Amino acid sequence: MRKWLFLLVGVVAASAGHAQFKLMGDAAHMQGGCIQLTPDVPYSEGLAYSTQKLNLNNYFEIQFDIYLGDKEEGADGITFVIHNDPNQYEAFGTWGECMGYGRWMRDYVAGNYIAPSIAVEFDTYYNPRQNDPYCDHAAYLEGGTNFHARHWSNSLDDYNLEDGKLHDFRFRWNPEKQQITVFLDGHVVHSTKRDLVKDVFKGATQVIWGFTASTGRASNLQYFCLKQIAVLKLPSKALKSVRPAVPNLTLKPAAPRLDHNMASVSENPHPAFVQEAADRMSVKLRAK
Repeated sequence: MRKWLFLLVGVVAASAGHAQFKLMGDAAHMQGGCIQLTPDVPYSEGLAYSTQKLNLNNYFEIQFDIYLGDKEEGADGITFVIHNDPNQYEAFGTWGECMGYGRWMRDYVAGNYIAPSIAVEFDTYYNPRQNDPYCDHAAYLEGGTNFHARHWSNSLDDYNLEDGKLHDFRFRWNPEKQQITVFLDGHVVHSTKRDLVKDVFKGATQVIWGFTASTGRASNLQYFCLKQIAVLKLPSKALKSVRPAVPNLTLKPAAPRLDHNMASVSENPHPAFVQEAADRMSVKLRAK
C-alpha cells in the first residue's frame, strides 16, 4: 500500500478529451465528459468501450462516478467490464437483467454475452435466476454470466443505489499480487486474488474495458462519469493519469439506438419474457 500511495504523488493531470470511448446503442455523450448508457425508457441498452486498451502486466486503478437513476422501482443496472471477446469493440450482451453484459442463465451458453471477461455489476432489480438479493447490490462476475454466488449490499436489506445521487466506484488491479480490489462509496465491496492473464484471458494481456447497461420492463436514466485513470507501467515505474473535468449533465444530441439481436435471445427457455421485448425491438445490432 505504501508503494502505491508514494507512486500516486507523481500523477500527471490530463484533459477530459483524452478519454475516448466507442459507443453502441443508446449510449450518448453528455457535456462535461459523462456518458449516458440508457435513457429512462423500457428495453434500452447502451455500451461504451475505451479506445485505449488496458495492459494486465501493469498496475492500474480506474475511478468514476455512476448514476443509476432516481426511481426505486427502476431497472436494471450498470456493469464495468474488462474483456477480450472475439467481437472486440462490437461485443455486447443481453438486455434487461443481464445489463448488456451477460446471458440469461449461467448454464445456458447461448445468445449474446461478453466472454472471456470479468465485470462488476451494480444491480438495481431483483432477478432470482441470477441469485440476486431483494435489494440493490454490487457483485463480481466472470465469463459472460450475471449469476453470482456472493454480493455486497452494505449488510442492508434495503440498500438503494437508485437514490438520484452519484456513487463513487474504483477498480484496482495489482499484477504482482494478482489482486483485484473493488470500492464503492469508500467501501471495499470485493477483493480477491486471480491470475487474470492465465485463468481468464488465456495468455492475453491487452484487454478492452468499458461499461454496459440495460433496462427491461422497468427503467431508469443510467450514466457514468470517468474521474481518473492511473497506470503504473512495470518496470519503468512511469505513472500517468486522466482526470476529466467536473461534469455538466446536459445531454448532447442523441446517438442512434441499439437494435437488439432478438434471434439469439429467442432461444431462451423463457419465451413469454422474451416475446414481450421482441415486440418492442428490431432484429439487427448496429454500432455507432
